[in-house]
Amino acid sequence: MGHVPEQVDTAAENPPSSALTSAPPPRRGLSTLDWVRLGLLAAGLLCVATGLLPRAEAADNMRRIGPLLLFLCSVIILAELTRQAKVFDVIAHRLAILGRGYYPALFLLCVLFASATTILLNLDTTAVLLTPVMLALAIPARIPPLPLAMTTLWLANTASLLLPVSNLTNLLAADRVALRATDFAARMWAPQLLSIAATMVCLWIWYWRRGQRDTDRYIPPEPIRPKNARERTLLYTTAGACLLFIFAIPFVGDRIGIAATVAAAIAVAAFAIVDRSALRWSLIPWQLLVFVVGLFLLVPTLSRFGLADVMHALIGDDSGPVGAFRAAGAGAGLSNIANNLPAYTAGEAVIPEYHRNQLLALLIGTNIGPIVTPWASLATLLCLEFCRTHGVRVPMRRFVLTGLGLAVVATAGAVAALLVSG
Repeated sequence: MGHVPEQVDTAAENPPSSALTSAPPPRRGLSTLDWVRLGLLAAGLLCVATGLLPRAEAADNMRRIGPLLLFLCSVIILAELTRQAKVFDVIAHRLAILGRGYYPALFLLCVLFASATTILLNLDTTAVLLTPVMLALAIPARIPPLPLAMTTLWLANTASLLLPVSNLTNLLAADRVALRATDFAARMWAPQLLSIAATMVCLWIWYWRRGQRDTDRYIPPEPIRPKNARERTLLYTTAGACLLFIFAIPFVGDRIGIAATVAAAIAVAAFAIVDRSALRWSLIPWQLLVFVVGLFLLVPTLSRFGLADVMHALIGDDSGPVGAFRAAGAGAGLSNIANNLPAYTAGEAVIPEYHRNQLLALLIGTNIGPIVTPWASLATLLCLEFCRTHGVRVPMRRFVLTGLGLAVVATAGAVAALLVSG
C-alpha cells in the first residue's frame, strides 16, 4: 500500500509553536466520553439487576478482574506521578539530543522509547503520558508533530504483545492459558518483533520520510535538568519506583498488581513528603475502572443473547493455522467495530482453553488490529484526544487507510510468527 494522496491542510496538521505551547483549557464537569463510560457501567448493573446476567456469573467476572483493576489503577498512578516528576520529559529530550538533528536517528529512538514504555508500563501509559510529552518535544526541536503522534498511537497498540503487563487483554489471556510472564514472553517475542518491524516500515513510509516533512534536520533541544533538591528527589525516586516495578515483572507471576501497588506507593510517599499538593483524587483513573467493570458486565450478557454464536461462527473450531488466522481476523474486525476489550472477551468465551494458539492469535488481533477506527481501543482514543487538545490535526481518511494497511500486514505477520515459533 503506497502513500495515500489527499489534500492536507499543512498549517492545521503542523501548527505553529504557539498553538502547541498554549495549554488546553481546563475541563469542567464530565466529558462526553465520561458519560459513555458511566452509561456502560449503568447498563451492566441493569443487566445484573434484571437477571439478564446471573449474579453468580457477574461475581465470578468481578473476582477475575479484581487483580487487573488493582494493577491498572496502580500503574496509571505510578506513571502519572512519574510524568509530574518529569521523568518522561527528561528521557524524550535526551533522545532528541542523542539523535543530533538527524531524522532517521530520532525515528529509531522514538520507536524504542514508545515500544519500551508500552511493553514495560502498559499501553495506556504510552497513550496518556507519552503522547503529550512527544507533542511537547515538537516545539523546541521544531519537529512536525504528526509523525510523533502517530508513532505513540500505533506503538501503543502494536507493541503491546510481549508481556502480560503490556495490555489488559494480555493479563486476561495469560490467566486463561496459565502462563507466567517469562513463559508468555517466550511465546510472544517473535510476533512482537514482527509487529514492531511492520509498524516501523509503515511509519517511515507514510509519516516520517522526507516527503512527509519539510526539512532534512531538526534542532536538538536543550536538556531538562532538575532545578533544585526537590525536583531531583522526585525525579530519582519515581524513576527508581518504575525500575523496581520493571525488574519485578519476571518474578511476581500473577501478583503483578501487588508489584505495581508497591511501586506506586513509593512514588506517592515521595510526593507526600516533598510535594503533597500533587496528590489529588483525580490521580485515580476512575474512568478506566468504570469502563472495564461495565464491559465485564455487559459483554457476558450480550454473549448469552447471541454474541457468542456470532463469534463462534467467525472463529470456528479449527485449532490449526486456519483457526488461528480466523480468530485474529475476528478479533481485529470486532475491535474496530466496537472496542478491543469486548472483542477479546467475546472471542475468548468461545475458544477452548486447550486451543492455545487460537487464543493467542485472537489476542494478536485485538492488540494490533485496533488502529483503523478512532474508538477501536482506549489507547487510540486517548492519543487522538491529546492530539485534538494540542491542536494537532490527524486527517481521518489518511488515519483509517494507513491504519488498515498496517493492521492487515502486522496482524497476519504476527500470527504467522506465532505459529512458526511455537
